[in-house]
Amino acid sequence: MPNDPRRTESLVPVFSSSNHDAEMEAMTIRGILEASDIPVMVVGPGVLPSLEFQVQVPEHLLDRAQGIIDAALAAGPKAAAEAEAESEAAGAEPPEA
Repeated sequence: MPNDPRRTESLVPVFSSSNHDAEMEAMTIRGILEASDIPVMVVGPGVLPSLEFQVQVPEHLLDRAQGIIDAALAAGPKAAAEAEAESEAAGAEPPEA
């Protein structure tokens, strides 16, 4: 929609880190948010790993995105492994004719 005010909305950070594993963490968060239909942009260094990585979302979705991240952290790695196994099992089924 050309008059949609969200098209010009600012992106705001929902995650930022300069830890050694920041890129991996940012990619994980990106996947979680995209699976929940939240558009994201990962911002980070291409060559200088000591700089910060950020995952940015539209400002109006910030609270929802933070809630999704908090829920994923609370569920822990076991829930992530179970969700991945379910996803792989669903994708392994042959398409119906």
